[in-house]
Amino acid sequence: MNYSKKELNDKNLINRNLKTFFGLLLLTLTLFTSCETSDDSDTNENDSYVPTSQTFSNIKNEALTNNTQTFQFDGNDGNITLTSSNGVQININTNCLTLNGNPVTGTIDLEYVELFEKGNMLTTNKPTMGTMPNGDKALLISGGEFFVEATQNGIPLNTNCGLQLVVPNNLTGGADPAMILWEGNIDTQDNLTWNEVDDATGQGGVFVEGGEYYAFLGQFGWSNIDRFYNDPRPKTLIKAQAPVGYNFTNSAIYLSYDGEDSGLASLDTYDGTLNLFSEHYGQIPIGLECHVIFATEDNGIWRYAVKAVTIVADDIITFNFSETALATEAEFINIINALP
Repeated sequence: MNYSKKELNDKNLINRNLKTFFGLLLLTLTLFTSCETSDDSDTNENDSYVPTSQTFSNIKNEALTNNTQTFQFDGNDGNITLTSSNGVQININTNCLTLNGNPVTGTIDLEYVELFEKGNMLTTNKPTMGTMPNGDKALLISGGEFFVEATQNGIPLNTNCGLQLVVPNNLTGGADPAMILWEGNIDTQDNLTWNEVDDATGQGGVFVEGGEYYAFLGQFGWSNIDRFYNDPRPKTLIKAQAPVGYNFTNSAIYLSYDGEDSGLASLDTYDGTLNLFSEHYGQIPIGLECHVIFATEDNGIWRYAVKAVTIVADDIITFNFSETALATEAEFINIINALP
């Protein structure tokens, strides 16, 4: 079909107008879609990555490995002293070590962990919560958490005469004669609880001499030099809510008490219906200035949030995903240790 010059010009004008119209329509739809996506992300805060219980467990185990020191010695060495990176002396009599009740000869491996600061306590999930006489749990102030295990060819050994730790008390603020010895028990949900060691001498397995604590351990495993945090103010039960998608299996919530560098409380119970973490014992002082910490895993590193809080009765602290940030293990430890 043949068009006149005027008709061709009119047709080109119509085509240009149509292109402009559809271009504006596409831009409008794009902007509208972007706004809708943003609104969705506010209600479904973390739909790109949600950690599993296994990945969260992995990052805590990695932190524990990074805090583990190893030693080797011979079963015939007798009384030996091993010195840790922080100057703790580990005194062991190798003649007391047994495997299935029999004396041990040959090479022995020893794994040792020492935790003095709340950043390392958090990343390894080793808070300082001690069992009270009535069965409740409350915060302990620590002179050091320790794990000692001797093995041969990967098989754990026993000792029939105990071992001794000599711990510089300047690592945790100086000598405190109220400190006693505790043993740690880890339950099926990876919660560590400290139980006071019964001691007939009345010294609680620990005494202070000069600049050191002397702790006498009756067995391998987790031990702690501790005392209960003392605060005369009325107590309350607090709760905390994790961001959408996070629960007791893939995240944790802790309390850092301001002014206490070597103690870390945990909210170790969980209401799945309301997605609320709690310590459920009602042992948090009203008026306490503290920092509440949400911690989880995100593609092999830590995702966290920290809130400064002054505790009020029946407090509920809420975390949103938009408040979280990412950090390596070293960065996260420094952030927690820098809290007041």
